[in-house]
Amino acid sequence: MSFDAPPFAPTGAASPRVPISFELYPPRTPAPVEALHETIQQLATASPRFISVTYGAGGSVGGRSLDVLRYIREQTTVEPLAHLTCVGSTYAGASRLIREFLDAGILSFLALRGDPPLDESEPFLGDLESSAQLVQLIDRAQAERAPYQERPIPGVPGAVQVTPRKKVNIAVATYPNGHPRSVHRNQDVEALLAKQAAGATLAITQLFFHADDYFAFVERARRAGVTIPILPGIMPITSPARLNRVLELSGEELPAELSIALEVEPTVEGRTQIGIAQAAALVRELVDGGAPGVHLYAFNQHRTVLGVLEDAGILQSTSAR
Repeated sequence: MSFDAPPFAPTGAASPRVPISFELYPPRTPAPVEALHETIQQLATASPRFISVTYGAGGSVGGRSLDVLRYIREQTTVEPLAHLTCVGSTYAGASRLIREFLDAGILSFLALRGDPPLDESEPFLGDLESSAQLVQLIDRAQAERAPYQERPIPGVPGAVQVTPRKKVNIAVATYPNGHPRSVHRNQDVEALLAKQAAGATLAITQLFFHADDYFAFVERARRAGVTIPILPGIMPITSPARLNRVLELSGEELPAELSIALEVEPTVEGRTQIGIAQAAALVRELVDGGAPGVHLYAFNQHRTVLGVLEDAGILQSTSAR
C-alpha cells in the first residue's frame, strides 16, 4: 500500500498534512449500525488513505464485517481494508472468505495471526500457522483470478474496455516492544521480515506510548532488511478501564503519568480531553520524527480520533464534527 499520493481523498475534502487511516469494528447487534454509518461518513471527510474493519474471533461477526466494508466502498471514496485472522480457520474456510471479500471488491487486507478464544479449553488454532502464510494465501486467491477486468464502453453496445486487474494490498501487524509471546528481542523483526517476504506491502504497529519505542523498532527493522512502510498505530486512552484492558492485552508497561491523570479526573469529558491530548502529543512527535503517517484506533467514535488529529495539527479544526 503506497503512501506516496492521496488516491482516496473525498472530492472537496481538505487533505491531511500526512497520510492518516482509521480502524473500526463491526457492530455486534443491528442497533448501532446507523451510528456507525455516521462515524464512517465523518471519518471520510478527513480524507483517510483507508478505513480498516476488524474481524470477529472464529468468524462470529464476519458477515457484519463485510457489510461495513461494503458500506465504506459504496458510500464513500475511502479504501476499505478487511482484517483476516488465522486462528480457528481452515485453509478451505480462509480461502472461501478471501474470495468472498474479493468478489465484493475489497482489495486491501490486514493479515493477522489472531489470539485463541479465552473461553475454550482446547481451541482449534487452525491450519494456518502464521500471518505470513495468510499473506501468501491472500496473494494466491487473487492470482487464481483472471489477470484483467472488463468494463463496458458507454455508447458502444457489446464493446468492453480491458484493463489490468488491480493487485491486492496486504498489511500486517508488528509490535515495537515485542509481542506478549515473543521469546527474544529480535523475534518481532524476524517475523516482520517473513511477512514482507511473503508479500506484505505495509506494516501497522500495535499500541505503544512513547515515540522512541517506535523509532528504535523502525531502525532495527531497517537494519535487518525491512523495506515496507511501518505505520504507527495510535490508540487514544480515555478511561482507566480502557487503559487496564489494553495493557492486559498488549503487555505494555503502565504509562504512570497518563494512568494517574485518568484516575484523578472525575468527569468523562475531562478524561476524554486527557486521552486526546496524550495521543496528539505522541502523533506530533511521530510525524516530526519522520513517521510515514498515522493509523488511529477509533473504537467507533469519530470525535475522539478527529480531535487527536486536530490537536496535533494534522487536520484543520471544524465545528461540524
